Amino acid sequence: MSDNASQRAVAQEEIVALGAVALSGMIGARTISCREVMTAYLAHIDRVNPRVNAIVSRRDPDVLLAEADACDRELARGDYRGWLHGIPQAIKDLSPTAGIATTFGSPLFADQIPSRDGLMVERMKTAGAIIIGKTNTPEFGLGSQTYNPLFGATRNAYDHALTAGGSSGGAAAALAMRMLPVADGSDMMGSLRNPAAFNNLFGLRPSFGRVPQAPVPDVFGQQLGTEGPMGRSVADVAQLLATQAGPDASAPLSIAEDPARFATDPRGDTQGLRIGWIGDWQGYLPMEDGVLDVCEQALRRLETIGCVVAPMTPDFDPARLWRCWNTLRHWAVAGKLAPLHANPDTRGRLKPEACWEIEHGLALSALDIHHANVERSAWYQALRRCFDRFDVLAMPSAQVFAFDAATHWPTEIAGHAMDTYHRWMEVVIGASLAGVPAMNVPAGFDARGRAMGVQLIGPHRADLAVLRLAAAYEQAADDVLAKTPEWR
Repeated sequence: MSDNASQRAVAQEEIVALGAVALSGMIGARTISCREVMTAYLAHIDRVNPRVNAIVSRRDPDVLLAEADACDRELARGDYRGWLHGIPQAIKDLSPTAGIATTFGSPLFADQIPSRDGLMVERMKTAGAIIIGKTNTPEFGLGSQTYNPLFGATRNAYDHALTAGGSSGGAAAALAMRMLPVADGSDMMGSLRNPAAFNNLFGLRPSFGRVPQAPVPDVFGQQLGTEGPMGRSVADVAQLLATQAGPDASAPLSIAEDPARFATDPRGDTQGLRIGWIGDWQGYLPMEDGVLDVCEQALRRLETIGCVVAPMTPDFDPARLWRCWNTLRHWAVAGKLAPLHANPDTRGRLKPEACWEIEHGLALSALDIHHANVERSAWYQALRRCFDRFDVLAMPSAQVFAFDAATHWPTEIAGHAMDTYHRWMEVVIGASLAGVPAMNVPAGFDARGRAMGVQLIGPHRADLAVLRLAAAYEQAADDVLAKTPEWR
Protein backbone atom coordinates (compact mmCIF):
# COMPACT_ATOMS: atom_id res chain seq x y z
CA MET A 1 0.00 0.00 0.00
CA SER A 2 1.36 3.45 -0.90
CA ASP A 3 1.80 6.18 1.73
CA ASN A 4 -1.15 8.10 0.26
CA ALA A 5 -3.38 5.01 0.34
CA SER A 6 -2.32 4.32 3.93
CA GLN A 7 -3.17 7.90 4.94
CA ARG A 8 -6.56 7.60 3.27
CA ALA A 9 -7.27 4.33 5.15
CA VAL A 10 -6.47 6.06 8.46
CA ALA A 11 -8.69 9.00 7.52
CA GLN A 12 -11.61 6.70 6.69
CA GLU A 13 -11.23 4.95 10.04
CA GLU A 14 -11.33 8.32 11.79
CA ILE A 15 -14.50 9.28 9.91
CA VAL A 16 -16.48 6.22 10.94
CA ALA A 17 -15.26 6.53 14.53
CA LEU A 18 -17.00 9.90 14.87
CA GLY A 19 -20.35 10.26 16.55
CA ALA A 20 -23.19 11.82 14.60
CA VAL A 21 -23.03 15.28 16.17
CA ALA A 22 -19.26 15.50 15.67
CA LEU A 23 -19.53 14.27 12.08
CA SER A 24 -22.30 16.76 11.39
CA GLY A 25 -20.13 19.61 12.66
CA MET A 26 -17.26 18.66 10.35
CA ILE A 27 -19.55 18.43 7.32
CA GLY A 28 -21.20 21.73 8.15
CA ALA A 29 -17.80 23.41 8.53
CA ARG A 30 -16.73 21.80 5.22
CA THR A 31 -13.62 20.31 6.81
CA ILE A 32 -14.72 17.01 5.32
CA SER A 33 -16.81 16.35 2.23
CA CYS A 34 -19.99 14.31 2.00
CA ARG A 35 -18.29 12.19 -0.66
CA GLU A 36 -15.44 11.39 1.72
CA VAL A 37 -17.96 10.42 4.39
CA MET A 38 -19.94 8.19 2.04
CA THR A 39 -16.78 6.60 0.66
CA ALA A 40 -15.52 5.84 4.16
CA TYR A 41 -18.79 4.32 5.30
CA LEU A 42 -19.33 2.17 2.22
CA ALA A 43 -15.81 0.77 2.47
CA HIS A 44 -16.18 0.13 6.19
CA ILE A 45 -19.55 -1.60 5.73
CA ASP A 46 -18.03 -3.83 3.05
CA ARG A 47 -15.36 -4.88 5.55
CA VAL A 48 -17.35 -5.47 8.71
CA ASN A 49 -21.00 -6.07 7.84
CA PRO A 50 -20.34 -9.73 6.93
CA ARG A 51 -19.27 -10.29 10.55
CA VAL A 52 -22.61 -9.25 12.06
CA ASN A 53 -25.14 -9.07 9.18
CA ALA A 54 -26.68 -5.81 10.37
CA ILE A 55 -27.33 -3.81 7.18
CA VAL A 56 -29.51 -5.31 4.43
CA SER A 57 -31.13 -4.17 1.17
CA ARG A 58 -28.18 -1.89 0.39
CA ARG A 59 -28.51 0.64 -2.39
CA ASP A 60 -26.14 0.94 -5.36
CA PRO A 61 -22.85 2.56 -4.24
CA ASP A 62 -22.57 4.72 -7.38
CA VAL A 63 -26.02 6.17 -6.73
CA LEU A 64 -25.12 6.88 -3.12
CA LEU A 65 -21.89 8.61 -4.11
CA ALA A 66 -23.82 10.72 -6.62
CA GLU A 67 -26.22 11.75 -3.84
CA ALA A 68 -23.24 12.61 -1.64
CA ASP A 69 -21.81 14.76 -4.46
CA ALA A 70 -25.14 16.55 -4.70
CA CYS A 71 -24.95 17.29 -0.98
CA ASP A 72 -21.47 18.75 -1.48
CA ARG A 73 -22.71 20.97 -4.28
CA GLU A 74 -25.49 22.23 -2.04
CA LEU A 75 -22.98 23.14 0.66
CA ALA A 76 -20.80 24.90 -1.89
CA ARG A 77 -23.64 27.24 -2.78
CA GLY A 78 -24.62 27.78 0.86
CA ASP A 79 -27.56 25.38 1.04
CA TYR A 80 -27.63 23.30 4.23
CA ARG A 81 -30.53 20.89 4.75
CA GLY A 82 -29.93 20.19 8.42
CA TRP A 83 -27.70 18.41 10.90
CA LEU A 84 -27.92 15.08 8.99
CA HIS A 85 -26.75 16.73 5.74
CA GLY A 86 -24.87 14.05 3.79
CA ILE A 87 -24.79 11.57 6.68
CA PRO A 88 -25.42 7.91 5.77
CA GLN A 89 -28.36 6.26 7.49
CA ALA A 90 -29.94 2.80 7.27
CA ILE A 91 -33.57 2.52 8.34
CA LYS A 92 -35.01 -0.32 10.40
CA ASP A 93 -36.73 -2.75 8.05
CA LEU A 94 -40.14 -2.15 9.62
CA SER A 95 -40.34 1.48 8.51
CA PRO A 96 -41.45 2.33 4.94
CA THR A 97 -38.71 3.67 2.65
CA ALA A 98 -39.59 4.99 -0.81
CA GLY A 99 -37.83 3.01 -3.52
CA ILE A 100 -36.09 0.68 -1.05
CA ALA A 101 -37.36 -2.76 -0.11
CA THR A 102 -39.31 -2.83 3.15
CA THR A 103 -39.62 -6.53 3.89
CA PHE A 104 -40.50 -6.71 7.63
CA GLY A 105 -38.09 -9.66 7.56
CA SER A 106 -40.77 -11.78 5.88
CA PRO A 107 -40.56 -13.71 2.59
CA LEU A 108 -44.12 -12.55 1.96
CA PHE A 109 -42.85 -8.98 1.54
CA ALA A 110 -39.45 -9.67 0.00
CA ASP A 111 -40.33 -7.63 -3.10
CA GLN A 112 -42.30 -4.84 -1.44
CA ILE A 113 -41.02 -1.43 -2.57
CA PRO A 114 -42.99 1.41 -0.92
CA SER A 115 -43.89 4.43 -3.01
CA ARG A 116 -43.46 6.82 -0.08
CA ASP A 117 -41.46 7.17 3.10
CA GLY A 118 -42.85 6.88 6.58
CA LEU A 119 -43.04 10.16 8.48
CA MET A 120 -39.93 9.47 10.56
CA VAL A 121 -37.88 8.62 7.44
CA GLU A 122 -39.25 11.70 5.69
CA ARG A 123 -38.10 13.88 8.59
CA MET A 124 -34.63 12.33 8.62
CA LYS A 125 -34.25 12.88 4.87
CA THR A 126 -35.46 16.47 5.22
CA ALA A 127 -32.66 16.95 7.78
CA GLY A 128 -30.20 15.76 5.10
CA ALA A 129 -29.77 12.03 5.68
CA ILE A 130 -28.80 9.79 2.76
CA ILE A 131 -30.53 6.43 3.10
CA ILE A 132 -28.08 3.65 2.20
CA GLY A 133 -30.29 0.64 2.99
CA LYS A 134 -32.13 -1.01 5.86
CA THR A 135 -31.18 -2.57 9.20
CA ASN A 136 -32.17 -6.14 9.91
CA THR A 137 -35.10 -7.08 12.14
CA PRO A 138 -36.91 -10.27 13.16
CA GLU A 139 -39.93 -11.25 11.08
CA PHE A 140 -42.59 -8.55 11.65
CA GLY A 141 -40.47 -7.33 14.58
CA LEU A 142 -41.69 -10.21 16.75
CA GLY A 143 -39.15 -11.20 19.39
CA SER A 144 -36.04 -9.65 20.89
CA GLN A 145 -33.78 -11.85 18.75
CA THR A 146 -32.99 -10.56 15.25
CA TYR A 147 -33.22 -13.38 12.72
CA ASN A 148 -35.48 -14.02 9.74
CA PRO A 149 -35.66 -16.34 6.71
CA LEU A 150 -34.77 -13.57 4.26
CA PHE A 151 -31.52 -12.25 5.67
CA GLY A 152 -30.56 -14.59 8.50
CA ALA A 153 -29.41 -13.63 12.00
CA THR A 154 -27.78 -10.40 13.12
CA ARG A 155 -24.91 -10.96 15.52
CA ASN A 156 -23.68 -9.15 18.59
CA ALA A 157 -20.95 -6.56 18.07
CA TYR A 158 -18.93 -7.79 21.06
CA ASP A 159 -19.22 -11.52 20.41
CA HIS A 160 -20.34 -12.57 16.94
CA ALA A 161 -21.50 -15.95 18.23
CA LEU A 162 -24.23 -14.21 20.26
CA THR A 163 -27.45 -12.42 19.38
CA ALA A 164 -27.59 -8.66 18.88
CA GLY A 165 -31.01 -8.61 20.55
CA GLY A 166 -34.02 -7.14 18.85
CA SER A 167 -36.07 -6.17 17.26
CA SER A 168 -33.76 -3.23 16.47
CA GLY A 169 -30.84 -5.66 16.45
CA GLY A 170 -29.57 -4.61 13.03
CA ALA A 171 -29.53 -0.96 14.09
CA ALA A 172 -27.67 -1.76 17.31
CA ALA A 173 -25.02 -3.96 15.73
CA ALA A 174 -24.48 -1.44 12.92
CA LEU A 175 -24.03 1.37 15.43
CA ALA A 176 -21.65 -0.53 17.68
CA MET A 177 -19.58 -1.67 14.68
CA ARG A 178 -19.36 1.96 13.44
CA MET A 179 -21.35 1.27 10.26
CA LEU A 180 -23.73 4.09 11.27
CA PRO A 181 -23.08 7.16 13.41
CA VAL A 182 -26.63 7.14 14.85
CA ALA A 183 -29.67 4.99 14.14
CA ASP A 184 -33.45 4.80 14.24
CA GLY A 185 -35.34 1.93 15.77
CA SER A 186 -38.71 1.09 17.21
CA ASP A 187 -39.86 -0.34 20.51
CA MET A 188 -42.95 -2.34 21.39
CA MET A 189 -41.48 -4.83 23.87
CA GLY A 190 -38.01 -3.46 24.51
CA SER A 191 -36.90 -3.35 20.89
CA LEU A 192 -34.82 -0.20 21.41
CA ARG A 193 -33.77 -1.01 24.97
CA ASN A 194 -32.79 -4.68 24.69
CA PRO A 195 -30.41 -4.45 21.68
CA ALA A 196 -28.91 -1.27 23.13
CA ALA A 197 -28.21 -3.18 26.34
CA PHE A 198 -26.67 -6.15 24.50
CA ASN A 199 -24.42 -3.86 22.40
CA ASN A 200 -23.41 -1.26 25.03
CA LEU A 201 -25.39 1.62 23.53
CA PHE A 202 -27.98 4.23 24.46
CA GLY A 203 -31.51 3.60 23.22
CA LEU A 204 -34.59 5.68 24.01
CA ARG A 205 -38.20 4.56 23.86
CA PRO A 206 -39.89 7.99 23.82
CA SER A 207 -43.20 8.90 25.43
CA PHE A 208 -46.07 7.65 23.36
CA GLY A 209 -46.94 10.31 20.78
CA ARG A 210 -43.51 11.94 20.93
CA VAL A 211 -42.47 10.37 17.60
CA PRO A 212 -45.67 10.03 15.58
CA GLN A 213 -45.99 7.17 13.10
CA ALA A 214 -47.57 7.89 9.74
CA PRO A 215 -49.02 6.71 7.52
CA VAL A 216 -50.60 4.04 9.72
CA PRO A 217 -54.12 2.66 9.57
CA ASP A 218 -54.68 2.49 13.33
CA VAL A 219 -54.07 6.03 14.57
CA PHE A 220 -56.63 5.49 17.33
CA GLY A 221 -55.66 1.84 17.87
CA GLN A 222 -53.59 -0.23 20.25
CA GLN A 223 -50.68 2.20 20.78
CA LEU A 224 -48.06 -0.20 22.11
CA GLY A 225 -45.11 0.47 19.81
CA THR A 226 -43.23 3.65 18.95
CA GLU A 227 -40.23 4.67 16.88
CA GLY A 228 -37.22 6.32 18.47
CA PRO A 229 -33.45 6.95 18.45
CA MET A 230 -30.36 4.94 19.34
CA GLY A 231 -26.77 6.14 19.57
CA ARG A 232 -23.32 5.75 21.05
CA SER A 233 -23.78 8.97 23.04
CA VAL A 234 -26.70 10.71 24.69
CA ALA A 235 -26.09 13.86 22.61
CA ASP A 236 -26.54 11.85 19.39
CA VAL A 237 -29.74 10.26 20.73
CA ALA A 238 -31.13 13.65 21.75
CA GLN A 239 -30.29 15.24 18.40
CA LEU A 240 -31.98 12.44 16.44
CA LEU A 241 -35.02 12.63 18.72
CA ALA A 242 -35.29 16.33 17.89
CA THR A 243 -35.54 15.33 14.22
CA GLN A 244 -37.95 12.42 14.69
CA ALA A 245 -40.27 14.14 17.17
CA GLY A 246 -42.95 16.77 16.74
CA PRO A 247 -46.67 16.81 16.01
CA ASP A 248 -48.18 15.87 12.67
CA ALA A 249 -51.76 16.35 11.52
CA SER A 250 -51.96 12.77 10.26
CA ALA A 251 -51.21 11.48 13.77
CA PRO A 252 -53.86 13.09 15.98
CA LEU A 253 -52.44 11.68 19.22
CA SER A 254 -48.96 13.12 18.58
CA ILE A 255 -47.54 15.43 21.24
CA ALA A 256 -47.89 19.09 20.25
CA GLU A 257 -44.58 20.32 21.67
CA ASP A 258 -41.63 21.86 19.86
CA PRO A 259 -38.97 19.14 19.56
CA ALA A 260 -36.15 21.67 19.15
CA ARG A 261 -35.48 21.62 22.89
CA PHE A 262 -34.08 18.10 22.56
CA ALA A 263 -31.36 19.42 20.24
CA THR A 264 -29.79 21.47 23.07
CA ASP A 265 -27.14 20.16 25.47
CA PRO A 266 -29.04 17.53 27.51
CA ARG A 267 -26.82 17.78 30.58
CA GLY A 268 -28.49 18.99 33.77
CA ASP A 269 -28.25 18.96 37.57
CA THR A 270 -28.78 15.54 39.14
CA GLN A 271 -28.00 16.43 42.75
CA GLY A 272 -30.63 14.87 45.02
CA LEU A 273 -32.51 13.18 42.17
CA ARG A 274 -34.53 10.28 43.59
CA ILE A 275 -34.09 6.96 41.76
CA GLY A 276 -36.40 4.05 42.58
CA TRP A 277 -34.74 0.69 41.90
CA ILE A 278 -37.37 -1.93 41.04
CA GLY A 279 -34.78 -4.59 40.22
CA ASP A 280 -36.42 -7.99 39.82
CA TRP A 281 -39.73 -6.82 41.33
CA GLN A 282 -39.10 -8.61 44.64
CA GLY A 283 -38.14 -11.85 42.92
CA TYR A 284 -41.11 -12.00 40.53
CA LEU A 285 -38.87 -11.59 37.47
CA PRO A 286 -36.30 -14.41 37.08
CA MET A 287 -32.85 -13.06 36.22
CA GLU A 288 -29.81 -14.78 34.79
CA ASP A 289 -27.00 -14.91 37.31
CA GLY A 290 -24.96 -11.70 37.13
CA VAL A 291 -27.58 -9.41 35.57
CA LEU A 292 -28.48 -7.67 38.84
CA ASP A 293 -24.81 -7.46 39.86
CA VAL A 294 -23.90 -5.61 36.66
CA CYS A 295 -26.93 -3.33 36.97
CA GLU A 296 -26.00 -2.44 40.53
CA GLN A 297 -22.70 -1.08 39.18
CA ALA A 298 -24.81 1.44 37.26
CA LEU A 299 -26.70 2.34 40.44
CA ARG A 300 -23.42 3.15 42.16
CA ARG A 301 -22.48 5.44 39.28
CA LEU A 302 -25.81 7.22 39.70
CA GLU A 303 -24.95 7.80 43.35
CA THR A 304 -21.59 9.33 42.38
CA ILE A 305 -23.40 12.04 40.40
CA GLY A 306 -25.58 12.95 43.37
CA CYS A 307 -28.60 10.71 42.87
CA VAL A 308 -30.28 9.05 45.84
CA VAL A 309 -31.02 5.43 44.96
CA ALA A 310 -33.51 3.39 47.00
CA PRO A 311 -35.27 0.07 46.39
CA MET A 312 -38.97 0.27 45.59
CA THR A 313 -41.80 -1.98 44.44
CA PRO A 314 -44.82 -0.65 42.52
CA ASP A 315 -48.14 -1.25 44.24
CA PHE A 316 -49.43 -3.44 41.43
CA ASP A 317 -49.45 -7.19 40.88
CA PRO A 318 -47.00 -7.81 38.00
CA ALA A 319 -48.98 -10.92 36.99
CA ARG A 320 -51.90 -8.59 36.16
CA LEU A 321 -49.53 -6.58 34.01
CA TRP A 322 -48.44 -9.67 32.08
CA ARG A 323 -52.01 -10.80 31.39
CA CYS A 324 -52.92 -7.30 30.21
CA TRP A 325 -49.84 -7.15 27.99
CA ASN A 326 -50.55 -10.46 26.31
CA THR A 327 -54.16 -9.55 25.56
CA LEU A 328 -53.28 -6.20 24.00
CA ARG A 329 -50.30 -7.61 22.11
CA HIS A 330 -52.40 -10.46 20.69
CA TRP A 331 -54.94 -7.87 19.58
CA ALA A 332 -52.30 -5.67 17.98
CA VAL A 333 -50.52 -8.46 16.10
CA ALA A 334 -53.74 -10.13 14.95
CA GLY A 335 -55.06 -6.80 13.74
CA LYS A 336 -52.10 -6.45 11.40
CA LEU A 337 -51.43 -10.04 10.36
CA ALA A 338 -54.78 -11.87 10.52
CA PRO A 339 -55.35 -11.59 6.72
CA LEU A 340 -52.06 -13.44 6.12
CA HIS A 341 -53.11 -16.14 8.55
CA ALA A 342 -56.56 -16.49 6.96
CA ASN A 343 -55.05 -17.17 3.55
CA PRO A 344 -53.83 -20.81 3.28
CA ASP A 345 -51.24 -19.72 0.72
CA THR A 346 -49.53 -17.37 3.17
CA ARG A 347 -50.23 -18.91 6.58
CA GLY A 348 -47.54 -21.56 6.21
CA ARG A 349 -44.93 -18.89 5.53
CA LEU A 350 -45.51 -17.13 8.86
CA LYS A 351 -43.21 -18.03 11.72
CA PRO A 352 -44.85 -20.02 14.55
CA GLU A 353 -44.67 -17.11 17.00
CA ALA A 354 -46.68 -14.93 14.63
CA CYS A 355 -49.33 -17.65 14.24
CA TRP A 356 -49.50 -18.03 18.02
CA GLU A 357 -50.12 -14.30 18.47
CA ILE A 358 -52.74 -14.20 15.70
CA GLU A 359 -54.65 -17.25 16.89
CA HIS A 360 -54.88 -15.91 20.43
CA GLY A 361 -55.90 -12.53 19.06
CA LEU A 362 -58.70 -14.05 17.00
CA ALA A 363 -60.06 -15.74 20.13
CA LEU A 364 -60.44 -12.44 22.01
CA SER A 365 -63.79 -10.77 22.56
CA ALA A 366 -64.46 -7.05 22.61
CA LEU A 367 -64.97 -7.38 26.36
CA ASP A 368 -61.52 -8.95 26.73
CA ILE A 369 -59.98 -5.91 25.06
CA HIS A 370 -62.03 -3.58 27.24
CA HIS A 371 -60.91 -5.32 30.44
CA ALA A 372 -57.26 -5.23 29.34
CA ASN A 373 -57.49 -1.49 28.70
CA VAL A 374 -59.06 -1.00 32.15
CA GLU A 375 -56.09 -2.88 33.62
CA ARG A 376 -53.69 -0.79 31.54
CA SER A 377 -55.26 2.38 32.93
CA ALA A 378 -55.00 1.05 36.48
CA TRP A 379 -51.30 0.36 35.91
CA TYR A 380 -50.74 3.88 34.61
CA GLN A 381 -52.29 5.34 37.77
CA ALA A 382 -50.17 3.04 39.96
CA LEU A 383 -47.07 4.19 38.10
CA ARG A 384 -48.06 7.84 38.60
CA ARG A 385 -48.09 7.20 42.35
CA CYS A 386 -44.55 5.83 42.08
CA PHE A 387 -43.46 9.15 40.62
CA ASP A 388 -44.87 10.93 43.66
CA ARG A 389 -41.99 9.33 45.59
CA PHE A 390 -39.30 9.09 42.91
CA ASP A 391 -38.16 11.23 39.98
CA VAL A 392 -37.03 8.27 37.87
CA LEU A 393 -37.46 4.50 38.17
CA ALA A 394 -34.80 1.97 37.20
CA MET A 395 -34.89 -1.69 36.12
CA PRO A 396 -32.61 -4.02 34.16
CA SER A 397 -33.09 -3.71 30.40
CA ALA A 398 -33.18 -7.50 30.00
CA GLN A 399 -33.44 -10.59 32.20
CA VAL A 400 -30.67 -12.47 30.41
CA PHE A 401 -27.38 -11.62 28.78
CA ALA A 402 -26.97 -12.02 25.02
CA PHE A 403 -27.28 -15.70 24.11
CA ASP A 404 -26.27 -17.91 21.18
CA ALA A 405 -27.37 -16.39 17.88
CA ALA A 406 -28.66 -19.80 16.76
CA THR A 407 -31.11 -19.93 19.70
CA HIS A 408 -34.53 -18.57 18.77
CA TRP A 409 -35.34 -17.55 22.33
CA PRO A 410 -34.44 -18.59 25.90
CA THR A 411 -36.68 -21.37 27.19
CA GLU A 412 -35.66 -20.90 30.82
CA ILE A 413 -34.05 -18.37 33.13
CA ALA A 414 -32.42 -19.49 36.38
CA GLY A 415 -34.45 -22.69 36.36
CA HIS A 416 -37.75 -20.94 35.56
CA ALA A 417 -39.38 -22.17 32.33
CA MET A 418 -40.43 -19.50 29.85
CA ASP A 419 -43.98 -20.26 28.71
CA THR A 420 -43.92 -17.94 25.67
CA TYR A 421 -41.38 -16.78 23.10
CA HIS A 422 -41.19 -13.35 24.74
CA ARG A 423 -41.59 -14.06 28.47
CA TRP A 424 -37.84 -13.59 28.92
CA MET A 425 -38.33 -9.87 28.16
CA GLU A 426 -41.17 -9.29 30.64
CA VAL A 427 -39.02 -6.69 32.42
CA VAL A 428 -39.72 -4.08 29.71
CA ILE A 429 -43.52 -4.16 29.53
CA GLY A 430 -44.24 -1.71 32.35
CA ALA A 431 -42.91 1.31 30.48
CA SER A 432 -44.44 0.12 27.20
CA LEU A 433 -47.96 -0.23 28.62
CA ALA A 434 -47.79 3.13 30.37
CA GLY A 435 -46.42 4.92 27.29
CA VAL A 436 -43.72 6.63 29.35
CA PRO A 437 -40.13 7.38 28.28
CA ALA A 438 -37.59 4.64 29.04
CA MET A 439 -33.93 4.80 28.11
CA ASN A 440 -31.30 2.10 28.19
CA VAL A 441 -27.96 3.21 29.55
CA PRO A 442 -24.93 0.88 29.43
CA ALA A 443 -24.41 -0.73 32.85
CA GLY A 444 -21.32 -2.86 32.28
CA PHE A 445 -20.14 -6.35 31.38
CA ASP A 446 -20.18 -9.73 33.07
CA ALA A 447 -17.14 -11.97 33.46
CA ARG A 448 -17.73 -13.40 29.96
CA GLY A 449 -17.66 -9.94 28.37
CA ARG A 450 -21.43 -9.72 27.74
CA ALA A 451 -22.98 -6.27 28.02
CA MET A 452 -26.03 -5.35 30.08
CA GLY A 453 -28.00 -2.13 30.51
CA VAL A 454 -30.37 -0.38 32.87
CA GLN A 455 -33.69 1.22 31.95
CA LEU A 456 -34.21 4.77 33.25
CA ILE A 457 -37.98 5.28 33.27
CA GLY A 458 -39.53 8.73 33.62
CA PRO A 459 -43.06 10.12 33.98
CA HIS A 460 -45.16 10.62 30.86
CA ARG A 461 -43.65 13.27 28.55
CA ALA A 462 -40.56 13.66 30.77
CA ASP A 463 -38.30 12.61 27.88
CA LEU A 464 -35.95 15.56 28.41
CA ALA A 465 -35.54 14.77 32.11
CA VAL A 466 -34.62 11.17 31.24
CA LEU A 467 -32.12 12.40 28.64
CA ARG A 468 -30.55 14.78 31.16
CA LEU A 469 -30.12 12.03 33.72
CA ALA A 470 -28.66 9.73 31.05
CA ALA A 471 -26.21 12.46 29.97
CA ALA A 472 -25.02 12.92 33.54
CA TYR A 473 -24.70 9.16 33.94
CA GLU A 474 -22.69 9.01 30.70
CA GLN A 475 -20.02 11.24 32.25
CA ALA A 476 -19.66 8.75 35.11
CA ALA A 477 -19.58 5.66 32.90
CA ASP A 478 -16.27 6.17 31.06
CA ASP A 479 -15.08 2.74 32.12
CA VAL A 480 -18.05 1.05 30.41
CA LEU A 481 -18.21 3.21 27.30
CA ALA A 482 -14.47 2.88 26.72
CA LYS A 483 -14.94 -0.85 26.13
CA THR A 484 -15.66 -0.99 22.41
CA PRO A 485 -16.06 -3.98 20.10
CA GLU A 486 -13.43 -4.88 17.52
CA TRP A 487 -14.90 -2.82 14.69
CA ARG A 488 -11.84 -2.21 12.53
